[in-house]
Amino acid sequence: QVQLVESGGGSVQAGGSLRLSCAASGRTLSRYAMGWFRQAPGKEREFVASISWSGTSTDYADSVKGRFTISRNNAQDTVYLQMNSLKPEDTAVYYCAAKPTILSDRVYRLSNTYANWGQGTQVTVSS
Repeated sequence: QVQLVESGGGSVQAGGSLRLSCAASGRTLSRYAMGWFRQAPGKEREFVASISWSGTSTDYADSVKGRFTISRNNAQDTVYLQMNSLKPEDTAVYYCAAKPTILSDRVYRLSNTYANWGQGTQVTVSS
């Protein structure tokens, strides 16, 4: 079972940047496709970005495309979400998630396909 811990959240003004990290322990991340999701107060959890185990394939929600970049360093068992040009509507708790995969470069948008989740990190963007 892989354990995930997010970090890097905080408060920033609109137009600013943050870099979220998701560190894994217990299992090597190289066996997992990874995703970032977010949940704003009163709203359902939504997909943000995903990356295949090798990093070859990525996918983004339309709302963040061109502003956010997902990447990973399997040697350090860490996944990142670089967030630029942040908007107040990006305010949410951000979660990373892991899905076991074997030699597949698929990416996944549905939260119920992910088996492991971190505890989340708060991102607040003020106008």
